[in-house]
Amino acid sequence: MDSGPVCVVGSINADRYVGLARLPQPGETVLGAGLGSYPGGKGLNQAVSAARCGAAVRMCGAVGADADGAMLREAMAASGVDGDCVVDTDAVTGVAYVFSLPGAENSIVVAQGANGRVRGEDAAAAVRGARVLLTQLEIETEVAAEALRAARAYGVTTVLNAAPAHVATWQMLPFVDVLIVNESEAAALGGLDALRERTTVVQTRGAEGVSVFGRGEEPFHVPAFPISPVDTTGAGDAFCGGFAAALARGDSIRHATFDGAAAGAIVAQHRGAQPDALSAEAVRGLVAGVYSPAN
Repeated sequence: MDSGPVCVVGSINADRYVGLARLPQPGETVLGAGLGSYPGGKGLNQAVSAARCGAAVRMCGAVGADADGAMLREAMAASGVDGDCVVDTDAVTGVAYVFSLPGAENSIVVAQGANGRVRGEDAAAAVRGARVLLTQLEIETEVAAEALRAARAYGVTTVLNAAPAHVATWQMLPFVDVLIVNESEAAALGGLDALRERTTVVQTRGAEGVSVFGRGEEPFHVPAFPISPVDTTGAGDAFCGGFAAALARGDSIRHATFDGAAAGAIVAQHRGAQPDALSAEAVRGLVAGVYSPAN
């Protein structure tokens, strides 16, 4: 089946990387290494992942009329992401400062910038005609909520990645078909037991794999792919994009979970959240080489 369009409503950032041996203490200066700048933002990371996993993708978001905004538009075009629903604003483009630490860990500080200017009416309009809506919470929560409400009205499958965790997630759950959270986000929202009573919950657990809790169904678990991670920044976003692309093809949640896990594993083996190594062929090869989704 050909992939239907995935609409991603979310953040678009320029990611600034610096490698650190450890985080500085208050008042302390430490030297870093490996400075770099990459396209990022949870929304754009997920849109690029979905596109590289074979979906037709429409991005709705906002950038500034500055050099970072131009760089991000070029990145969208190069990855095959439709950026016609991305607006230019008079705010600076959002920036994420990524501190890469030993052991492939990272700490991130996000300056929202133009992402705070995404409008609910634009998000609702962008959803029309999509098969899957994927949104997150690095934009204003009411904008994500409006996109979800519009998608439900249009009969679009809705996927919410509740990252960062926000109490407003609870008001969105009636419009959410699949909620994607990591362990800390699930805990911040009251725990898995409470969430799974309201919708299907997909919990990403890093090296422990992914667990899926469908309403009224037996949970299932997808083990993590055996990899040596280089940089985990964006691995969760790659999961979301790969998962949404599979749903847009009409695949089951089980198959979508395998594809998402493979996409995340590929990204975690490279620096930056949008490595060229991620592709539909790479995902299929990794899934086929290790696990059988039929099991």
